[in-house]
Amino acid sequence: MQCPNCGGDLEKFRNPVPTVDAIIEIGGKIVLVERRNPPHGWALPGGFVDYGETLEDAVQREAFEETGLQITLKGQFHTYSKPERDPRLHTITTVFLATAEGCPTGGDDALQAAVFDPKDLPTLVFDHRDILNDYYKSK
Repeated sequence: MQCPNCGGDLEKFRNPVPTVDAIIEIGGKIVLVERRNPPHGWALPGGFVDYGETLEDAVQREAFEETGLQITLKGQFHTYSKPERDPRLHTITTVFLATAEGCPTGGDDALQAAVFDPKDLPTLVFDHRDILNDYYKSK
């Protein structure tokens, strides 16, 4: 890569990619999505932040695309940044707490969306089990 002004060589930087995830509660239960794309499995609704988008807008958009739910944000929970948290690339996720009403339905990158009792969660991908463990410890 070369500098457009002087023509000198530029170093290419690799930076972590920002993502968002939502812990959505409906009646004391948690909304999860079954992923359409690898890594396959169940996960919190979420995804990549688009350029020019706030984290809050991104999590609301991703939640709607994957579950069909309009969520009410309650605030940020925590940010997770371990380089190995996503096997595809180094991501940093900001997790939001939210509530919703209605019945989730899978859409976009989700094969299906469902509501789970916290005591009966399926196997989760990424670090989402750790995220939910932290969430329940904080309550």
